[in-house]
Amino acid sequence: MAKDEVKQIMINGHLVGIIGLNDILIKTAKNQPGKSDEDIKNILLNEIIVNNYVPPSALEAYGHALLREYKMTQGFPVAEEPSHGLNIAVLGIGCTRCHQLENDVRDLLSEMKIAADLHHITDLKEIAQYGVLGSPVLVINNKVMSVGEVPPKSKIRQWIIEAYNPSDKQY
Repeated sequence: MAKDEVKQIMINGHLVGIIGLNDILIKTAKNQPGKSDEDIKNILLNEIIVNNYVPPSALEAYGHALLREYKMTQGFPVAEEPSHGLNIAVLGIGCTRCHQLENDVRDLLSEMKIAADLHHITDLKEIAQYGVLGSPVLVINNKVMSVGEVPPKSKIRQWIIEAYNPSDKQY
């Protein structure tokens, strides 16, 4: 994974891109086993501020989100982060179509200015929990929307709008 790759995480209901986060999570897991949550949070914050701007007023929120992301990558149980928008998952082991679907969803969310918790799930055990055969799979708010194809962006946009159901925005 490239050190300059950006991973988006949910911080206070907003998607925020963090440069090099996956590498930092891997490095922290290798070098900091057995540390307390507070220590891990501080280590992660110190690592990300090298290449990312973190507003001083948001340090606590960033720390909480980073610790949550760290625990998820380590397979530790975490409480669901309350989302003010959508929870979207792309299921697939990492093929070209899986990445295309993830990028299409990310592009649409950005274009529509909608915050969502977007995850690409590659673990076969997690994928099996959805009871689907084929990939890629698009899941919006725990509802399987498509299996085995990359739907047209217009269809993905429609599903996002239906799931988001904003009361005061037009797209």
